[in-house]
Amino acid sequence: MLNELRDDVHKNAVKHGWWDEERSFGEIIALCHSELSEALEEYRAGHEPQEVYYPDGRKPEGVAIELADCIIRILDYCGAQGIDVDEAIRVKHEYNRGRSYRHGGKRI
Repeated sequence: MLNELRDDVHKNAVKHGWWDEERSFGEIIALCHSELSEALEEYRAGHEPQEVYYPDGRKPEGVAIELADCIIRILDYCGAQGIDVDEAIRVKHEYNRGRSYRHGGKRI
């Protein structure tokens, strides 16, 4: 399911030149972080999480769009590295299902 999207996202990124030069893991993480920061800024500007708007009539903006950008960057990296996203999420979700309530007593 996600592996198909991973392949499509990565193929598009390659087509648009984002992999003409090798990218470091740190750069990828920083780019993901910047998308999450943009999502926070959209929220702080008063936009509801599900709101999508088009300030220039073409490019979508909003919390959901910035979160999608982060997911796209993650899928792109997974495509570049051949990471089986479906399996990784299945394994981690299965592990999380067996964890204790708020595992470790963390407040947030």
